[in-house]
Amino acid sequence: MWQLSGWQRENDQCESILEIVEMSGTGPPLPPVAIAFCLLIAGVLAGQQRTFLFHPNSIRYNVNNNRPIIGILSQEPSKSLASVSPESASYIAASYVKWLEGQGARVVPIKVNQPDSYYKTVFESINGLLIPGGGASLISSGYGKAGSILYDLAIEANDNGDFFPVWGTCLGFELLLYLSAGKNNFLTTCNSYNRASSLRFLSDAAVSRLYQRAPNDVLKTLSKEKSTSNFHHWCMTRENLTASSLDNFYRPLATSTDDDGLEFIATIEAINYPIWGLQFHPEKNVYEWGANLTSVPHWPSAIKAGQYFAEFFVNQARKSQHRFASKQEEATYLIYNYAPIYTGNVSSSFLQSYFFD
Repeated sequence: MWQLSGWQRENDQCESILEIVEMSGTGPPLPPVAIAFCLLIAGVLAGQQRTFLFHPNSIRYNVNNNRPIIGILSQEPSKSLASVSPESASYIAASYVKWLEGQGARVVPIKVNQPDSYYKTVFESINGLLIPGGGASLISSGYGKAGSILYDLAIEANDNGDFFPVWGTCLGFELLLYLSAGKNNFLTTCNSYNRASSLRFLSDAAVSRLYQRAPNDVLKTLSKEKSTSNFHHWCMTRENLTASSLDNFYRPLATSTDDDGLEFIATIEAINYPIWGLQFHPEKNVYEWGANLTSVPHWPSAIKAGQYFAEFFVNQARKSQHRFASKQEEATYLIYNYAPIYTGNVSSSFLQSYFFD
C-alpha cells in the first residue's frame, strides 16, 4: 500500500503536467476545471489513497523492499560484439546495469536459450524485469523467446496479485508491444537513429503513474529540450496502436517525431499492469560516450531526466516481495560474478558489455 502525499503537492503536480500538455500542443488551452478533473481521475482528493493487493505470500516481508534485485534480459551479440568474446551466447550492455545500480538496485543477468525451469526460478527470485534495447529478432531470437516466457510469467503473477514490474527500452519497448498483441507486429518503419528529441506529452500523462509525480524540472526538460536519445528504425504510431486494439492494454503517454516528421509513440504505460516502455534510451544520457553517438544529450538536465526513469522503475521493484531461496543462491546469480569488457573499440553503441555462456 502506498499513500499519496497530499492535496497541495498533487494539485501543483497536476497543474504542472497540464501546463506541459498545453505547451506540447496536445489540444486547446485547458480551463481551470481540467485541474479538478485531473485530481479526480488521479484519485488524490483529500484523504484518498491507492492500494495494490499483494500476493498473500508477501505478508511475511516488509512491503517496502530495500534490497531490490532486477533481472536484465540478455541477447545474442552482433558480429562485432561477438568478436570480443566468441564463445559467449549473449551479452548485456553495461550501461543498463549501471543505470539500475545508480538507483540502489542490484542486477541479475538473464541468459537466453535456457529451459523453462530456469526462467521460472529467476522470475520468482527477482523484483522486476528490464528488457533492454539491441538488435535481436523479436520473433526468432533467444532474446525474444525468453522475453515471451518472462512476460507471460509477469502477467500471470500480477493477475494473481503478486506485484511484478516490467520495463522495456527501445527494442524492449517493441517486444512488449509485439507480445501484448499476441505476437503480432504492428510496428512501422521510421527514421529515428542517432536522433535527440523532445517529448510531446499526451493528456493521459497527467494521470499516469510514470509522469504524474515526476519532478517539474524533469517534465520541462523532457518537453522543452531534445533530451531523449533515439536509436531505432521501427516505431509504433498512435493509429496503429488503435488499429491493433493495443490501446485497450496500453496508454500512450508521449510522442516524438522522426527525421521525416513521422509522429511515433515514445512512452507507454499498461492500464492494468505495472508495465512501462520507452522507445528512447534514458541510460545513454548518463553512461554511453561512443564517438559515433553524436546526438546523445549529456548536459545536466538531460542526465537528471534519464536518471528519473531508473529511479521510478527501481521504486516500483521495491514493491515486489520475490526472494531467492537463500543468500548463497542469490550470490551465484548476481551480475558481480561477471566482469564488464571494453567494447567501445568494436561497437559504436556500447562502451562496456557483459558476456554470458
